[in-house]
Amino acid sequence: MQKVENGHVVKVHYTGRLTTGEIFDSSLGREPLEFTMGEGQMIPGFEQGILGMVVGEKKSIQVPCELGYGEVLEEMILEVPKSQLPLGMPMEVGTQLAINLANGGQIPAVMTAVSEETVTIDANHPLAGKDLVFEVQLVEINPKKSGLIFFE
Repeated sequence: MQKVENGHVVKVHYTGRLTTGEIFDSSLGREPLEFTMGEGQMIPGFEQGILGMVVGEKKSIQVPCELGYGEVLEEMILEVPKSQLPLGMPMEVGTQLAINLANGGQIPAVMTAVSEETVTIDANHPLAGKDLVFEVQLVEINPKKSGLIFFE
């Protein structure tokens, strides 16, 4: 039987849980997740858990935060004067916003605290600092190298 290797395009069904058991994402009821192994499209711990699987195989993958979304970075938590935010923006915990970067890109963030003059904005990934558990089933392996060119 063919086993998953880097460069393979794979399809998996998955359910992602926190170690508390809370589900944060799942492909059940939708199309399976498709990605190319080894291209960094998925978090490292997820890809490492898929390597070597065969079609139809089910397994549980334990992903420590350092192989998932990383540790919480204090430099990604900012206290900002309310006057620097757009007029009309809700000033409440849980408000989602985008931070504009110097290169023209944006990163998502969420308000985590609101005081009289300032708001605290956290731009860490919501799953940063958390160990994760994925229940996965490998649905398909396509050994084609998905547009990658290999020279021999």
